[in-house]
Amino acid sequence: MKKRYKILYFVSMMQPIGRRSLSQSLGISERILRSEVDFLKQQGLIEVDNLGMKLSQDGVEVLHKVSPYIRKLFGLNDLENELQNKLQLKKVIVVAGDVDTDPFVKKELGRAAAHLMRQYMKEKDIVALTGGSTIAEVAEMMPEHPHLHSVLFVPARGGIGENHEYLANTLVSIMAKKTGGSYRLLHVPDQLSEETYHFLINEEHVQEVLAVIRSARIVVHGIGQAKIMGIRRRMPAEIMQLLEDKKAVGEAFGYYFDQDGNIVYKMNTIGLTLDDLVHIPHIIAVAGGKSKALAILSVLRHNIKQMLVTDEGAAREILNHL
Repeated sequence: MKKRYKILYFVSMMQPIGRRSLSQSLGISERILRSEVDFLKQQGLIEVDNLGMKLSQDGVEVLHKVSPYIRKLFGLNDLENELQNKLQLKKVIVVAGDVDTDPFVKKELGRAAAHLMRQYMKEKDIVALTGGSTIAEVAEMMPEHPHLHSVLFVPARGGIGENHEYLANTLVSIMAKKTGGSYRLLHVPDQLSEETYHFLINEEHVQEVLAVIRSARIVVHGIGQAKIMGIRRRMPAEIMQLLEDKKAVGEAFGYYFDQDGNIVYKMNTIGLTLDDLVHIPHIIAVAGGKSKALAILSVLRHNIKQMLVTDEGAAREILNHL
């Protein structure tokens, strides 16, 4: 049942898709896949043409109806409840799989987070997004709702210097296009010297955009591993050594946290601060992978009242640490 559900789900996300591509994505042989596809085709759930496989209307309906039972079968509901209670979070969503072993799971994280955003998003909202590959999937998986014309998307912080497709400025424009909303940009680097920071923070345009960002009602952010984020940002050797000495494991909003949720280092960055988050009603953290469990836990332990969208690999590893 799990295998057939996963085939239907992958086809729904990647259609039209060929058998070889699907076999590689699922990590199963073409021979085994062929027999399963033949069965699903006989049931009228999959259609096959020259472009590849896609779900029939019956397949779409079956996938939707069976999803809640699959979640119980995987034990995801129990994981969500246990994490929510132990970490005192507003809400937890756990998707099946582990980003570390199956990169496709990141798309499911994006889909789940986008769906959660839609539950809270309403007219005249301001929505702030950080950058990163996981939040890029949230933007990509956001369903098109061209009637949210009064929603404004803004970057939660600066980010010039990273991959363009992962920049917060890029992601807010994608979100705005999909929802029919509008967006504002923040053209400042992610990491600043003390002198540059004080110069830019007093700029009239920067102050104006910051005021808008701080008025956000929804914030969606990723969580990084401290060492990896330090390397990605090309931090000086002395700062990397400081992070190691202070046992930093997680990063969010330019803050680096140790395993207990204590702040051990803060970057000079323009955007939302932890003090700003106190006044924002809905904060959604999106991160997955067993390897990120400690990073996720370190940020959540800082006692920011938020929601978490994660995967099975990270959820089980977080509970092991707890």
